[in-house]
Amino acid sequence: MGLRRIGQETFQFGAKAMRQTSLDELSVLIDWAPAERTLAGLCRSAMGEKAWPPLAMFKALLLATWHDLSDVALAEALEDRASFRRFCGFAREEEVPERTAFVRFRRQLVAHGLDKNLFEAVTRDLEKKGACVRKGTLIDATVIASASKGDTDAAWAKHKSRAPAHGYKAHVAADKDTGITRAVETTPANEADVLVAPAILPDAPGEVYGDRAYDALAVEAAVEEKGGTPKLTRKSLR
Repeated sequence: MGLRRIGQETFQFGAKAMRQTSLDELSVLIDWAPAERTLAGLCRSAMGEKAWPPLAMFKALLLATWHDLSDVALAEALEDRASFRRFCGFAREEEVPERTAFVRFRRQLVAHGLDKNLFEAVTRDLEKKGACVRKGTLIDATVIASASKGDTDAAWAKHKSRAPAHGYKAHVAADKDTGITRAVETTPANEADVLVAPAILPDAPGEVYGDRAYDALAVEAAVEEKGGTPKLTRKSLR
């Protein structure tokens, strides 16, 4: 079993130069070597099928976190968006992973305790280089549907206006101005946001914004303990 080779461009006559985006700038700014060393050998597919390069998969999950994408939406974005492909290392016309590949890879990260550590390492690298301005922090949670209803690690989450979802929840703290993720925790989908919020708050978070799911004295106390100012939406407000 080996790794797939990606990023192999085919020569095209008259091809236009690719417009550079903020993702291209971020890709150059981040030192990927530590993450690549940590992920080496992590992803190996069963039945002899070649695995996707772990670093490319990790970059894709970063994009999903930064842009609040489900696994389905992430797979579709990689199909359609040139900037996403370049960030992850995929060539313009080659195959990209399906949503189930992201589910399996995320579970491997969680099982090895690498999900939080790797995200935090990237965040620290960006902060050292001045990419995070630390004026404020947004906290939120996104449900990520599981690829299988037989997934015993996942859980059902109910919602007043949407159908129940079976899967996981990504609890995220992001820089208010840049949108760059500063902390992330992955839990079963039924985990309450208020219980996880203190764990994702970075030091010196500035003003902390969250929706009504975070309206709790415990969250306010955690924000103030970190040196921040709570700006949480009250449950009484629509």
